[in-house]
Amino acid sequence: HVQLVESGGGSVQAGGSLRLSCQASGWTLSDNYAAWFRQVSGKDREAVAHIWTAYGVTYYADFVKGRFTISHDKVKNAVYLEMSNLQPEDSAMYYCATSYRGGDWESPLNYKYWGQGTQVTVSS
Repeated sequence: HVQLVESGGGSVQAGGSLRLSCQASGWTLSDNYAAWFRQVSGKDREAVAHIWTAYGVTYYADFVKGRFTISHDKVKNAVYLEMSNLQPEDSAMYYCATSYRGGDWESPLNYKYWGQGTQVTVSS
């Protein structure tokens, strides 16, 4: 049974920082890829960042603009998203995903396993 559990969300003011964590069980993240997505109610889920865990190769959505960093801890079997200079438009539910099928890394259709999400709220 694969389980992804996100944590670390919360409420911050604009310009603040948060570190999201995604703990995996029943699945070894280092054998695959992992990604972070976010979704605002009523809108499509959008990709934030993606990591090829075996090699540490990372990809980011254009809107990240150097503010976020995705990383992987092989020992802890976890993936992280360090977010800085947060803005109100970053407010969303953030999801961790893995079991990447290939293709467009920004398409949520290409990931099999998802966590339940952690809410990030940024106030101006």
